Amino acid sequence: MGDHGSRPGVNGLKRLEVESLHFPKKPIFNRRFLFLVLLCFGLCILCYTMSNNSFSWWEGFQLNIQYEKFLNRSRDVHLHPVYRVHPKPSVIPNETHATTKPPPTTPPGPQYHVAYPRNYHFIMDQADACKNATPFLVLMVPVAPHNVEARNAIRQTWGKAEVVQGEVVLTLFMLGLSGQADIEKQQEKIQHENMEHQDLILSDFIDSYLNLTIKTMVIMDWLATHCNNAAYAMKIDSDMFLNIDNLVTMLKKPNIPKINYLTGMLMWNRPVVRSKNSKWYVPEEMYPDSNYPTYTLGMGYIFSTDLPERFVQISKSIKPFNIEDAYIGMCMKKLGLHPSSPPDPSQFKAYNRQYNRCEFSKVITYILGSSKQLVDYWTDLKKPGQPC
Repeated sequence: MGDHGSRPGVNGLKRLEVESLHFPKKPIFNRRFLFLVLLCFGLCILCYTMSNNSFSWWEGFQLNIQYEKFLNRSRDVHLHPVYRVHPKPSVIPNETHATTKPPPTTPPGPQYHVAYPRNYHFIMDQADACKNATPFLVLMVPVAPHNVEARNAIRQTWGKAEVVQGEVVLTLFMLGLSGQADIEKQQEKIQHENMEHQDLILSDFIDSYLNLTIKTMVIMDWLATHCNNAAYAMKIDSDMFLNIDNLVTMLKKPNIPKINYLTGMLMWNRPVVRSKNSKWYVPEEMYPDSNYPTYTLGMGYIFSTDLPERFVQISKSIKPFNIEDAYIGMCMKKLGLHPSSPPDPSQFKAYNRQYNRCEFSKVITYILGSSKQLVDYWTDLKKPGQPC
């Protein structure tokens, strides 16, 4: 792109045409011939690139550009970021999740869409986390790369316990790339943090609010690949209070299913938001129906670990949209399954007006306003004496 202010006008173009008459014809021919040679050489390189292992990256990048158009046509780009992948990871990806290249004569199918998790790669992994001791419950926390405060608050509170009521509990954090200019510096900080805690998983998608569906599906892929020996898993947001004792008590009830189980705060007949000013806005091109299928609110939902692999596979046939919890609900619907109401629905709370020790001793989840609240409430709840 050039400077529009310096572009010659009609008179300038005529002057250039006149001046060009004074150049000898042979050098012009040589320059044109050289240009054609370079152009052919460039096309050869492009064809070679698209035929080797880098084809899958290029294909994924183009799919993301195509996918962004759904949002760009309907909203202000400056107010709403769009789906993106990081086009060039700074480290070698995990070969386990290299995207499969389609046969040369077969056009890309829906399995190569932007939310299909095996289009992405783990830059930092905890591949052996479930091999040392089989977990009863795995807590997977999607969190922004820069949000160290939230991770530390969870490590001091409900993510601290490794054994609850005799059951092994594992807490891990899922991160994407920041997408900022100082991405290498950010990754260096994450590596140092992981050296201390050994609980971070970093994938090469861009970490943004609109990419939560990608992030959630990458969580499902990780569980399916590395931790399918656990009994249950929970996707829980980083701004949540979790009463881990009450959750384990619930899951150990004899009537809790071991397979095809998804539970949490259920949402029925929720309308799709069409207002372009809402952060939950979804255009009709992405999701044409007026209501979502029944789903569990994304603040925190629990599922048996046979489901993640099934979610990954069924997602090949589901057009992605940016409401991650409703997307999981769509996966359940496609599988012919339904989310289950928890034994005591009152234990899954959304927002609370004020802290009450007795109340917090009975619930499983609450959405909080800050990491400081989590530490303060947890400290108070665990102090000696009966809470009620």
